[in-house]
Amino acid sequence: MPELPEVETVKNGLAPIVEGRRLFRVIQRRDKLRIPLPENFAERLQGRRVERIGRRAKYLLFHLDGPDILICHLGMSGRMTVTAAGDRGAPDIFGKHDHIILETDAHDLVTYNDPRRFGLMTLCPADGLDQHRLFCHMGPEPLGNEFNPGYLATCAENRRSPIKNFLLDQRVVAGLGNIYVCEALFEAGISPKKNAGDLTGDEAEKLVPVIRDVLGRAIRAGGSSLKDYAQIDGTLGYFQHQFRVYGRAGESCPTSGCGGEIIRIIQGGRSTFYCPACQD
Repeated sequence: MPELPEVETVKNGLAPIVEGRRLFRVIQRRDKLRIPLPENFAERLQGRRVERIGRRAKYLLFHLDGPDILICHLGMSGRMTVTAAGDRGAPDIFGKHDHIILETDAHDLVTYNDPRRFGLMTLCPADGLDQHRLFCHMGPEPLGNEFNPGYLATCAENRRSPIKNFLLDQRVVAGLGNIYVCEALFEAGISPKKNAGDLTGDEAEKLVPVIRDVLGRAIRAGGSSLKDYAQIDGTLGYFQHQFRVYGRAGESCPTSGCGGEIIRIIQGGRSTFYCPACQD
């Protein structure tokens, strides 16, 4: 599933295509993705101008000039692709899994393709985003000022869950996923098995900037392409080539002089990769 850096990369790619553009045509080729599409979905979007495109956690947000915000989650296999007006054929030919097509007034196409249909699109009142069921319980963004060492240390107090599971809790911090938590804990030298409640102030001071740094580097690399994810032009992200522990079980620890070996364990039904020698 695309994590924060992948969704941020898609957002950044779509912005110059859709921001300030009116949705000239909206093609809806099915009634349901993971959840049913709203009633009159295409009609409510058609003719609206996209004022800006944003992101909350792992969701894309199309802020429109009308009463609604378009919310999109890519799910396990969803992707957004752009076909420039000059590259379109006549007539347009859509694939089996091209479910939603947005045509701008510049006649560029933004196509949402999702073979497994685990993604979603829905509409939310423009003044009700924070109260929407998808967002009302979410914690702060990890790249925002509200996520800071003091906040993290306070949230972690008396928590008995492992720090890895704690950081994946979207109520604590929104948008962190398995890959980047593994990488951040490694770079901070913190065991993923450590109880969140045992996190020290010094560790919180170290962990927050490490999380920001890992996410920033991943965004600059275009995200990580492991299975289905690709950028809007079809190119793959390449942060997976910078992984230091994720997916590297059995390899030597990349920390100079460590001499340990990366291992894989299961926490909360997910794979965790870490070096027990230098993540004490």
